[in-house]
Amino acid sequence: MIDVRDIRKSFGAVQALRGVSFQASAGQVVGLLGPNGAGKTTTIRVITGYLPPTSGFVTVDGLDSIEDTRAVRSRIGYMPESTPLYPEMRVEDYLRHRGRLFGMRRRALRLAIDRVIERCWLAEVRRRRTGELSKGFKQRVGLASALLHDPPVLILDEPTSGLDPTQIVETRRLVRDLGTDKTMLISSHILPEVELTCDRIVVIAHGQVRADGAITDLVRPDRGAGLYIIEARSRAAVATGAEDVIGVALRRLAGVAKVSENGALENGWRRYEIMPETDAPDLRERLASATQESGAIVRELRRDTPTLEQIFIRLIDAPGAEASESKSPELAAQGEEHA
Repeated sequence: MIDVRDIRKSFGAVQALRGVSFQASAGQVVGLLGPNGAGKTTTIRVITGYLPPTSGFVTVDGLDSIEDTRAVRSRIGYMPESTPLYPEMRVEDYLRHRGRLFGMRRRALRLAIDRVIERCWLAEVRRRRTGELSKGFKQRVGLASALLHDPPVLILDEPTSGLDPTQIVETRRLVRDLGTDKTMLISSHILPEVELTCDRIVVIAHGQVRADGAITDLVRPDRGAGLYIIEARSRAAVATGAEDVIGVALRRLAGVAKVSENGALENGWRRYEIMPETDAPDLRERLASATQESGAIVRELRRDTPTLEQIFIRLIDAPGAEASESKSPELAAQGEEHA
């Protein structure tokens, strides 16, 4: 339904996107996850036809987002992070205005307004001016306007931004409900939102896709992102201030990125947390051998399943084709604003 192929976007000397590619199939909820300034909003604006790519192409339902802009927009419901509302308009008047922009006829529009008001829990404020609404209700109005023409594709940019906990739960429920019959792309930098609402995630950082897949696949232990935990004790008495031979042995192993020693436990036992290098093989046998060869007794060795947070941090910190800094502060600021 959505096919993004090697899109690049530059703002002067600032490269906001560097070859972003991913697909979203019909009926799939895909999370576009990344830190602020990663390029998520720029990607969305290219998909919706708001911005032309410098190179590459995007198709929605088989239609090119630039050559068939009007047809593509008719198939997309888009809710930006900051919902643009006319504060003097009443909710149902605003929705009627949006429906007319989509060319909806009077009877179909009236039925559609009733439908989205009910689905987005707006009945109690349908006659109120949008400028009088809370942030949560404004978000609901923005979502209702995106759903008005019943598009097959729904794109939400930070849909829970600024909402209180109750409103966040309600929005999650609505997103999951909508995901049963629509292709959805949800942009967020909030991990729990993506984890709880999406079938698949695309991690983007520095204008590049760093990972793409189901959450269960990304957090598999064999991806090497989880910690190894070892509790061990030296067989010989160790003098205060003596070298930590166990820690030294662990740090020398190939595939080990970092070893953290969390201090003494009871009766001389010590706990070590070992962070593997990206895509390192299973290190348990090597860790066990190295620990025993250092003259230690091992009472626990296990590998934790990595969390999405651990995966996310490692992916966005991973080395890659980083953004070339603009020599002009004005250009750099412009790029950050658009990304």
